[in-house]
Amino acid sequence: MAGRRVALKAIDWVAFAERVPPNQRGMFNALKTRSDAIGAKLRSLPEVPAAIDWSHYRSAVAKAGMVDEFEKKFKALKIPEPVDTQTSAITAQEAEANKSASVYIEESKARIVQYEQELDKFKNMIPFDQMTIEDLNNTFPETTLDKVKYPYWPHKPIADL
Repeated sequence: MAGRRVALKAIDWVAFAERVPPNQRGMFNALKTRSDAIGAKLRSLPEVPAAIDWSHYRSAVAKAGMVDEFEKKFKALKIPEPVDTQTSAITAQEAEANKSASVYIEESKARIVQYEQELDKFKNMIPFDQMTIEDLNNTFPETTLDKVKYPYWPHKPIADL
């Protein structure tokens, strides 16, 4: 039964709930309730449907040959199961998302190293109330004024202020 195969994929509802914004909590609860109801109904059904007792119907139906015709048509009946066309697309999207997530994680690790170095610089610098202008310009080079290029106050282009 195709429904059993789908039911085997478990949903981590706790992890899902952590990612749901507070304004969508009601929709999440409705989804979980509906999913639980469908899962319970699916679990209540037998894996294989009950076999038809054709001999009982042959003895109970008065018209001869009618049950044999029904049995032949029933056995010839093939109900098509829907073809899974989305799993490959979802798998490709998942692989792409994992790839972009791993790239983001690597970039984040590089940023963390940079921020830790900057934090060490701030921890080890002279306190502001004890700094001279030279100390400030050495610690923060972007504060240095270029009096040669911009000889008049504010010694920076107005667009940079």
